[in-house]
Amino acid sequence: MMRTRGGAFLKAACAAQPKLLKGIPSRQIHSTYDVAVVGAGIVGLASARELILRHPALTFVLLEKEKELAVHQSGHNSGVIHSGIYYTPGSLKARLCVRGATLAYEYCEKKGIPYKRCGKLIVAVEQEEIPRLKALYERGLKNNVRDLSVVDAKGIREREPYCRGIMALDSPYTGIVDWRMVALRYGKDFEEAGGAVVTEFEVRDISVVQESPAGSQEGMKYPISIRDKNNNEVQCRYVLTCGGLYSDRLSQISGCSPEPRIVPFRGDYLVLKPEKHYLVKGNIYPVPDPRFPFLGVHFTPRMDGSVWLGPNAVLAFKREGYNLFDFNAQDFADALSFRGLQKLIIKNATYGIGEMYRGVFLGAQIKILQKYIPELSLTDVLRGPTGVRAQALDRDGNLVDDFVFDGGVGDLGSRILHVRNAPSPAATSSLAIAEMIADEVESRFKL
Repeated sequence: MMRTRGGAFLKAACAAQPKLLKGIPSRQIHSTYDVAVVGAGIVGLASARELILRHPALTFVLLEKEKELAVHQSGHNSGVIHSGIYYTPGSLKARLCVRGATLAYEYCEKKGIPYKRCGKLIVAVEQEEIPRLKALYERGLKNNVRDLSVVDAKGIREREPYCRGIMALDSPYTGIVDWRMVALRYGKDFEEAGGAVVTEFEVRDISVVQESPAGSQEGMKYPISIRDKNNNEVQCRYVLTCGGLYSDRLSQISGCSPEPRIVPFRGDYLVLKPEKHYLVKGNIYPVPDPRFPFLGVHFTPRMDGSVWLGPNAVLAFKREGYNLFDFNAQDFADALSFRGLQKLIIKNATYGIGEMYRGVFLGAQIKILQKYIPELSLTDVLRGPTGVRAQALDRDGNLVDDFVFDGGVGDLGSRILHVRNAPSPAATSSLAIAEMIADEVESRFKL
C-alpha cells in the first residue's frame, strides 16, 4: 500500500529518525502532477527540493519504494564532508564537490544540523607514496580546496598523536555529518514548499497515457503514467528519476539504454571499541593506489562518537544486500552476465581476492590499519555496519566516474530525465548536484 505524508511527518522524522512512519495514517493523494521525482535518496531529495523552490507554481510529487526516506546509500555511508582533493582538476566532479562542501556547511548552519569540521589527513607511510601524495596536493590546489597543506611526520603527530607516517596532506576543511539527517531535512523543505511525498510506491512501469476517460483532458495535460507493483498510478507531465542502485532498471523500463550498468559493491566497516576512541581524532586516509579502483580503508569518526574503520569493497550478491549471505538471483545473474563486470574482475582479480580475504579474516584488515596506527590490535575492534555502493560500469569494465544523464526521444523519452550515475561523493555534492540537475530539467523540459 502506498502512503503519502504531510509536513508534520518529516518534522517528527528529523527529530526522531528511528520512528519513521510509525503511526502515520495514509491519506488520499492527487493523481496528477506537473513533475514526478522517482527516488528519495539524498540526490532525489535535494533535486526535488531545488526544483520546487525554483518553480513554486508547479505541482511536484516524490515517489519512494521504501517505507522511509534515504535508507540505502544515503543512510549507509561514512558521513564525511569531502573537500574535493582527489578529482581531476576542472572536472565536473571536482567543481561539484568543492561547491557542494561549501553549500553543505552553510545549509547545516542555517538549519541547525550538527556537524564537526574535524579535518582529514591523507598519510604516506612508504617512500614510494610521496610522489603520489605531492601530486594529490597539486590537484587539490588546482581544485581550490580550502586550507590544504603538506605536513611532515611531526605535523602528523601534532594532529593525530597515535598516527604514524612520513608525510601527509592536511585538509582541515573536511568534516563529518549525519547525511541521512541532512537528507530528511531536504525532504522537510520539499514538503513545506508544497510537495507531496509518496512512500511504498515501487515503480514498475513508465509509459505514455493511451487514452483519457470520456470528456477528460487529463491524458493530454498529464501524458506520462507511472505505475507501481500494485498498479497504483500517478500521471504527470515530466519525470526525473534518481534511482541510485536501480537507476539502470528505471531507465530500461522507460525504453532507454541499459548501460551504464549498476553493479553493487558491499563495503564492510569495523568499529573501534569505545575505550579505544582516543586513538583517532579526525579522518585518516591512505594515499590512493591508482592500480586499484577504490580509495582503501580509512579511519572515520562519526557524529555519535563512534569510530569506523574501513570499508573493504566486494561484489554484493544483492543490490540492497547489507549482510554477508544476502542473495538475489536476478541481481546476481544481471551482474555476472554483464561483460563489463567480467572484464573488471579479470583486471582486478588479485585486488578482489584480497578484499574478500580481508573481509573474512579481520587480522588481515588490522595489519593494513596498523600501518597508520601501530597501537591498534585485533581486540580493539568489532564488526560494524555495512553499505552498498551503486557502481556504474561500462561494457569495457571501466568504472564510470562522472555524472551520466539519459533521456530519449518521442512522446515518452522527451519527457523523462534519468540520473544514471551520481558518483561519490554525491552526499557532499548533493546541493550542487541538485542545482545542475535542476538546470538540466529546465533546459530539457522548458520549465
